Amino acid sequence: MVEIILLGLNHKTAPVEIRERLAFSKEEAATMLDAIKESAYVNEVVLFSTCNRVEILMTADDKAAAVETAKRYLSEFKNMPLSQFQDSIYVHEGDEAVRHIFRVASSLDSMMVGEPQILGQIKEAYFNATKRKTSGVILNRLLHKTFFTAKRIRTETRIGDHAVSISYAAIELARKIFGPLEGKKVLLIGAGEMAELAVEHLLKNRVKEIFVANRTFINGVELARRFGGSAIRFEEIPGYILQVDIIISSTGSPDIIVTKDQVKHIMPGRRNRPLFFIDIAVPRDIDPAINKLNNAYVYDIDDLNGVIDENLEDRNKEAVKGERIIDEAVISFRQWFDSLDVVPTIIELRKKIDSIVTAEIQKTIQSMNLTESDREAFDRMKNALINKIMHHPTLLLKRDGCHGRNSVYIDITRKLFNLDD
Repeated sequence: MVEIILLGLNHKTAPVEIRERLAFSKEEAATMLDAIKESAYVNEVVLFSTCNRVEILMTADDKAAAVETAKRYLSEFKNMPLSQFQDSIYVHEGDEAVRHIFRVASSLDSMMVGEPQILGQIKEAYFNATKRKTSGVILNRLLHKTFFTAKRIRTETRIGDHAVSISYAAIELARKIFGPLEGKKVLLIGAGEMAELAVEHLLKNRVKEIFVANRTFINGVELARRFGGSAIRFEEIPGYILQVDIIISSTGSPDIIVTKDQVKHIMPGRRNRPLFFIDIAVPRDIDPAINKLNNAYVYDIDDLNGVIDENLEDRNKEAVKGERIIDEAVISFRQWFDSLDVVPTIIELRKKIDSIVTAEIQKTIQSMNLTESDREAFDRMKNALINKIMHHPTLLLKRDGCHGRNSVYIDITRKLFNLDD
């Protein structure tokens, strides 16, 4: 019997040192999806990789084999012994897997409850899976239900009213370090969504100057222009480290961007002024060894856990409402999933056809003066018609393994005959 399985690790179970080694770029995710889908033990698969989590969502007939397959591919692809991350792995199946993905997409499982970025990241991961054709009937339905549920929670609760992003938490951390940020100079490395959110929060805190460095210079120029900052080229970063107070980095680079040696040579020119790095990238952009230098301080994404949020209580109250909506969504999805079983589908299809044939016969004979024998003959004809119509669909739906890879036939049957309405 096919089952939904989710395997992963996140900010609650694994430190950033492990998460960054297991993080996937878009290209790597595509290769990983193809590899897992080609295995004999996994029917469908979607891979999520963000700064706070790596998760593999699958359908399979053999749970144990699918889980071991996913772990092995993860270990081999990232060249990391399983023993180094085995204890960080969690596995959910069935309703708990469904509940987990609903909670993740709704940001109820995020480091910052209510943050809006995660839903877009999951949509992008699903889009990549559909392009690779690794997501099928079951995961397609599950992910669409996931997006609907997340949107409903945003609409029906106030969880987003007090939402904080990782970028917001980074600025709050900077305020805890410096106090008021007014008059400070900030260098942003990266010009993506997190950098854009960081700029908005920095402006509210009246920083003196914002510099933006991005590998694609035009993206840095556009971000800087929108917010009245200055764009610099990546090669200019060392020169600007000399003059800024805070550096916030959030690129998608697989490699360290600012090294200890670079900073070591720059620090004498700063005349003992402290330099603070806030690294919200996974994999990390800033060499953590910089912490060993005098007057240089590096904070990574895990340090944001310590940021105190004044709105936490309000968000948690709204989160309770969100959990209720998720409970309803899990029940609803389970009803659909169970309907993929062949027997209920055949029974409902027979009832549907019976109601149609019976209605048409009644229309035909209502003005006829029939004997009891005639009516029995019509009943026999009706049953014969239904049996003949049901013969081939029943054979197809009862094939071995139908509930697994052939679940598409059940889904199509239910749609063709409108059995779910």
